[in-house]
Amino acid sequence: MIDTIIFDAEGIVIDTETIWDKGQAIFLQRRGFVYDRERIKPLLTGRTLAEGVEVMKQAYQFDGDTETLARERADIVRDLFIHETTFIDGFLPFFATVRGRYKTCIATAMDQDLLKLVDQHLNLSALFANRIYTLDKVGYRSKPNPDIFLYAAQQLESSPGNCVVIEDAPHGIDAAKRAGMQCIAISTTYDAEKLQQADFVVNSYAEIDLAAVNQITSVGAG
Repeated sequence: MIDTIIFDAEGIVIDTETIWDKGQAIFLQRRGFVYDRERIKPLLTGRTLAEGVEVMKQAYQFDGDTETLARERADIVRDLFIHETTFIDGFLPFFATVRGRYKTCIATAMDQDLLKLVDQHLNLSALFANRIYTLDKVGYRSKPNPDIFLYAAQQLESSPGNCVVIEDAPHGIDAAKRAGMQCIAISTTYDAEKLQQADFVVNSYAEIDLAAVNQITSVGAG
């Protein structure tokens, strides 16, 4: 029986994809490169800023101190996050229907400084009663490692088998499944065909059927 819903942040609660695309383009343009979204975006999703720098250094063959470049990436997108971040369409109505009926939290690989900016703008801490869990709690082991989701379940005193994760990326889906949790994928960032490892794939929050998730969980428990 599902009693806990774990939300990823970017692409699931908050709409940051356009911001990141702008940021990557600027970062790479400074080095004389054009941002190839189709090729690079899948490699960056779910990574920390520093991990993303390593990905781009390898993909575009440029040098530089990783931590310094990670700070540059953060600086580029900081103003964009402050002024342009919004909730994903459909999230607030969906959250209103599950709040109080399920334990809820955010578990994210998002950079903590940027997350704080978004929190100030959208008041996520109040919405989730401060149940926002980040990679520093699990030694910065990012998805597809399942640790962030297992940590969230532990904090909420929930069994992994009673949790459903809502994700938008293959790495996150993999992490949820490795944690022993059900997973609903929303095609906000990737096309549906790239999300087929999830238990359910939907185009929007309006299509989520938690009763169907519960049915699968009950069958699995039997």
